[in-house]
Amino acid sequence: MLIKRKLGWEIPESQVTPQAVFLNRRSLIAGLAGAALAGAGMPALADVDPSQGLYPAKLNPAYKDAGRAITDEQYNVNYNNFYEFGTSKGIAAEAEKLRIRPWEIAVDGEVDKPFTIGIDDLLKKVVLEERIYRHRCVEAWSMVVPWSGFPLKSLVELAKPKTDAKYVRFETFNDPEMASGQQPGLFGTMPWPYIEGLTMAEAMHDLAFVVTGAYGKPVAKSMGAPIRIHLPWKYGFKSIKSIVKVSFVKERPIGMWEQLQASEYGFWANVNPAVPHPRWSQASEQVLGTGERIPTQIYNGYGEFVASLYTGLESEKLYM
Repeated sequence: MLIKRKLGWEIPESQVTPQAVFLNRRSLIAGLAGAALAGAGMPALADVDPSQGLYPAKLNPAYKDAGRAITDEQYNVNYNNFYEFGTSKGIAAEAEKLRIRPWEIAVDGEVDKPFTIGIDDLLKKVVLEERIYRHRCVEAWSMVVPWSGFPLKSLVELAKPKTDAKYVRFETFNDPEMASGQQPGLFGTMPWPYIEGLTMAEAMHDLAFVVTGAYGKPVAKSMGAPIRIHLPWKYGFKSIKSIVKVSFVKERPIGMWEQLQASEYGFWANVNPAVPHPRWSQASEQVLGTGERIPTQIYNGYGEFVASLYTGLESEKLYM
């Protein structure tokens, strides 16, 4: 007898929005956006991003649904933490200053041969797909996003790390002339550039995803263009944006928020409703676009697939 194992992110087909309806809605939104830009005398996205033709990517059926409705694009684009461009959530306009071409990613550390690769050359070496994932912020709000990109393990394999590489360290840009949040001042005193890290086991997990697009097109600047990470079982600050360097290292990286407030933002940052943030509860979350308050799930609902990564680490503060 063939027994089909139901995945944690699947829901009944009767509750899934038909793909044709979703894609038609995408096309309509994209067309309206392009017309609005043209009418304002501004270049359309296709004029400034050579990867436009790669999207929409084919939906990976293993990640076809996240258990609740996809969050409307306007919320994801316009409600974001991207501290390089300011402290508020409304940084979309300021983030348009982000220059996404040329864009190079340096790969170094414990690898056979360090190299630097342009984003468009990297895209030629991978197969893009779409995955619908939940996103849970440490601030207790959440959304569901149709990300496009490729498995993080594909980037690791391309890098050819040595056996003594235990962690992957990610670094974003540091350009105060471009990014107002990095300029000298109250917030400019932060230890830029933004840094985050993972264990090699986490980086090689099937769920770990390199994002280059969302909502059927290249990922928006306010969302971390042109390349970022998404780790659906971790709090959002672990999913670093606008990456310029990937280093394979022996020692555990210390992320920017851990440098600033280690008592609140640690290395692991796995979603856990039972462990409160020092200043608020993590037991529930507000779903953007609906105002609904729902219970938070351990590992953001992906525990069946990632819990084994942390066996034997009971002494670690895994959820801070």
